[in-house]
Amino acid sequence: MNRLKYEFFHRPCLTVAENLVGKYLVRRFPDGKIMRLRISETEAYCGEADTACHAHKGRTKRTEVMYADAGTLYIYLCYGIHWLLNIVTGNPEEPEAVLIRACVEAPGPGRLTKALSITGDLNRKSIFGDELWIEDDGTPCEVVTDKRVGIGYASPEDQIRPWRFILR
Repeated sequence: MNRLKYEFFHRPCLTVAENLVGKYLVRRFPDGKIMRLRISETEAYCGEADTACHAHKGRTKRTEVMYADAGTLYIYLCYGIHWLLNIVTGNPEEPEAVLIRACVEAPGPGRLTKALSITGDLNRKSIFGDELWIEDDGTPCEVVTDKRVGIGYASPEDQIRPWRFILR
């Protein structure tokens, strides 16, 4: 398996979101154990112009991480219950990120972070480190698109964009 490098994430958010489907999200636990889960669903959040994106209203303490370099982890607590894992893409100062929405073995963003013990402790760390990374085993996969979910606060146009990418 090959670890994905900086160049993979230093591309437009929509490209990265689609290309992540079928890759392995890999977690090394503190005891050295390694777990790999195949990514089955992602969503793209494309900057300040995207009303579904957290950075839509600009830079805040919470969204500052989205303005970082490609490969930076953006992990936040949703509804005070579930940690959600995002990876910053594109260029610094252009806040885009991909939400890892599900893995084959862990359907749902909260389930996958729970399975991999991902918490806010990893926020702002790099996807190129030794705790969390992504690998490609070269397996071809078919990807279908759909509208993003859970974004009722976004404009009607942004709610229906087909920016969710799903492993068929």
